Amino acid sequence: MNIKILTPEYVVFEGEVDSVLLPGKNGEFHIMQNHAGIVSSLVGGKVNLYAKSIDEAYAKYFTRENEKDSVFSYPIKSGVVEFNHNKGIILCE
Repeated sequence: MNIKILTPEYVVFEGEVDSVLLPGKNGEFHIMQNHAGIVSSLVGGKVNLYAKSIDEAYAKYFTRENEKDSVFSYPIKSGVVEFNHNKGIILCE
């Protein structure tokens, strides 16, 4: 599935991931392949990307959380996510 993470200043990430864990208003939620369409607000926390690797151009924005599971995290203050047809856009700050 394809995920794009955008801030007002720059593109944080754009590429293929296995899944993404997001800090929702009512708790964390995990979006996986073929997830139903969703639009949700996000609160402060970490966006965790589950991917084998991420492009070198985006690696500077991420912290590698877990070597074994290839989890990359990016801290956010707030935001919104839209996901449909295996494509997601995360707008955040």
